[in-house]
Amino acid sequence: MKRVTLGGSDVAVSGICLGTMTFGNQTPEAEGHAQMDRALDAGITFIDTAEMYPVNPVRRETIGLTETIVGNWLAKGGNRDRLEIATKITGPSQMVRDGAPYDRAIVAAAIDASLKRLRTDRIDLYQLHWPVRGSYAFRQNWTYDPSKQSKQQTLDHMADVLGALDAARKAGKIRAAGLSNESAWGLARWCDVADRIGGPRMAAIQNEYSLLHRLADTDLAEVAVNEDVTLLSYSPLAAGLLTGKYAGGAVPDGSRAAADKASGGPGNLGGRKTPAGLAATEAYHRLAADHGWDPIHMAIAWQSTRPFKVVPIVGATRTDQLDHLLVGLGKPLPDNLRRAIDRLHKQYPMPY
Repeated sequence: MKRVTLGGSDVAVSGICLGTMTFGNQTPEAEGHAQMDRALDAGITFIDTAEMYPVNPVRRETIGLTETIVGNWLAKGGNRDRLEIATKITGPSQMVRDGAPYDRAIVAAAIDASLKRLRTDRIDLYQLHWPVRGSYAFRQNWTYDPSKQSKQQTLDHMADVLGALDAARKAGKIRAAGLSNESAWGLARWCDVADRIGGPRMAAIQNEYSLLHRLADTDLAEVAVNEDVTLLSYSPLAAGLLTGKYAGGAVPDGSRAAADKASGGPGNLGGRKTPAGLAATEAYHRLAADHGWDPIHMAIAWQSTRPFKVVPIVGATRTDQLDHLLVGLGKPLPDNLRRAIDRLHKQYPMPY
């Protein structure tokens, strides 16, 4: 599998990353370990987790459980030197630290807590899961209002947090830093502040990106290219929507939508499962069939055609789903299919 260097850092990772957000909830620990074994056998050495995982739903009592599951696997497998481990500190959330925003002291403590759960001496990529000033991720773009932000407070906060990341890097606790659910303006400012104070530059930004969600294609892509920041694309299958399993109103047992409904949620895949989203999915499935492609393999292969560095984060509730996904890795997307995808995107530019 090809290797990708994250931004301007010295951290090289596999071109595909395994996500773990269901481990400990929808995916039992033993199956999570089996998935990591399968991924490593396929050449995937990059594993992403977070202190707030598992999700769907996030519960106070399970905060940190996914990191613990990954840590148990690392401890028993003896594969740490073959792997790149990424994790994240949670932004303001009532489920974590009672909603307190992270600052220098909280970041330092959170890194130590993650290291302990992961049972390792270093984190290869440490990410800020949400900006403390707010975000337009997860459908908040439809009502986004940045008018109450304070630029100076934001810059001061960035300098404070970068101080903690710099100290952790010098201590060997982290190798590189990254962001998640951040905007183009935010990414640019993190880079500017890092340059000004001599802190670590952001090597990666983990934002949603798929055939159905291409907000990263313009301003964010420009910043990422010019500042040398790698996009880690989460939900490349639109939380399972692009698999087609929700066609015709289906809600399969064990699916993310079913789990969300069972916990009292709307079961709409974080706002992705809309009539337009379902229609767009059907159109992409027809396109894949016309070109003799599996739609899941097409959706992942398409990411490698982008004019900026992208590492898709793939995940699966069950091991058989991961096996199906792994079969299609490394298959190049033909130019005629790429162009057909771009034409179809113009018909369904913002399906949710």
